[in-house]
Amino acid sequence: MRMAWRAQAMTAAVVSGLAGCAVGPDFKAPDPPTSRSYLPDAAPQKTASVDDPLGGAQTFRTGEDIPGEWWTLFHSKPLTDLVARALKANPSLDAAQAALRQANEGVYAQQGAYLPQVTGSFAATRNKTATGSVSPASASGNPYYSLSTAQLNVSFTPDVFGLNARTVESLAAQAENQRFQLEATYLTLTSNVVTAAVTEASLRGQIAATEATVKIDTDLTAILRKQFDLGQVAMGDVLAQEAALAQALQTLPPLQKQLAQQRDLIAALAGGLPSDDPVEKFDLAGFELPLDLPVSLPSTVVMQRPDVAAAQETLHAASAQIGVAVANRLPQFTLSALGGSQANQIGSLFTPGNGFWTLSAGLTAPLFDGFTLLHKERAARAAYDQAAAQYRSTVISALQNVADSLRAVQYDADTLRAAVAAERAADAALKITQVQLRLGGVSYLALLNAEQTYQTARLALVQAQAGRLADTAALFQALGGGWWNRTDVAAGVEKTGLLHLE
Repeated sequence: MRMAWRAQAMTAAVVSGLAGCAVGPDFKAPDPPTSRSYLPDAAPQKTASVDDPLGGAQTFRTGEDIPGEWWTLFHSKPLTDLVARALKANPSLDAAQAALRQANEGVYAQQGAYLPQVTGSFAATRNKTATGSVSPASASGNPYYSLSTAQLNVSFTPDVFGLNARTVESLAAQAENQRFQLEATYLTLTSNVVTAAVTEASLRGQIAATEATVKIDTDLTAILRKQFDLGQVAMGDVLAQEAALAQALQTLPPLQKQLAQQRDLIAALAGGLPSDDPVEKFDLAGFELPLDLPVSLPSTVVMQRPDVAAAQETLHAASAQIGVAVANRLPQFTLSALGGSQANQIGSLFTPGNGFWTLSAGLTAPLFDGFTLLHKERAARAAYDQAAAQYRSTVISALQNVADSLRAVQYDADTLRAAVAAERAADAALKITQVQLRLGGVSYLALLNAEQTYQTARLALVQAQAGRLADTAALFQALGGGWWNRTDVAAGVEKTGLLHLE
């Protein structure tokens, strides 16, 4: 009967502790921005277009969702294969996943404080009584005796004021922060792979344009030498053309160096070594420009961007730490029970009459600590204010990032249209000037100017084409990258399933 009562009392204590009130503020997520636009003026619905493989008009689909594998919209199989390899082999994802597992285990460990702590022990000793001072401890009067003790210790700290609840809440928020850090790592990796592939394609295009210019300069140099032999041009014209050819050749090695370094970067992003030359090669002709661009509303973006979500969880953790600081200033209760058996022989350890037990309850409260706990609470509140300001800063930066990306996509189309017109005009002017030079209608200086104009226009066209691809990828990244729509379970981590006992 007594044991039943004790069990009921212990159960009631556990329940009351788990249901205790949690002091400190209850966290409330900040309200999302109410603006429905990223730009102060009317947001463009469609970009300009031009007759070019990458010159299609892009349409902004406001409020539509982003696919989880947005890079497939570029319709480049080598790019899709490279991203898949990077997601499997890049060590940054492994590190982020390990950090998340570590954070989750910290939560689980803290949740153990909701439950009683049980320890068991056994000790065996051989003793001799100092018979000159005290009587023998054994009933037989023998000063030599053995003593075996087995005991069980149960202790429990009811969470009356929510100290453990707030601690678990803070750790759980930190674990969620790590989850969003993992998603940010995923998004950064995939975006970097796409950008690296586009940059490689741009460099290959610039090298091809420069090699075309070298060929033109080589042909013109040969023509001018023949004309010099015939006495039609001066040696100064020949030397000027040879200098132009040398300058064109001089621009090739820096581009080739950048391309080689870009290949090293791609190998590293895919989790390989620089000696592991990636099988994928990229050129601008291998990409298609996504023409339908889903654009989430600002209120949605702040919930989808991993950096904003991570900042919110940091704010949540700081809020819970205020409760921890407040609870530390309040009394703490402890319940404990000790029971066991003691005998001179192990065989008699559990016989009647050898048992013992102790039940105890305690209360500890800070009376004077030099205002240490008060200042720790104030520090926790200041940390919350700091986290709130950093959260607002992160939201502002996120929306600015989206606005910048929208502007870039919009003006990239205008830039490409101007670059196409400039390149075609420069190409036509160069061909006319070449014919006129052969007929003696213009001086060599006119040809040299036409060559330089065409080379500049051709490089600008390649860069404008690559810019449209890169800034389109940047827009997907700025909008959060669609990680919430991912289906690659191996690379993803589900929301932490935490044990809730409070």
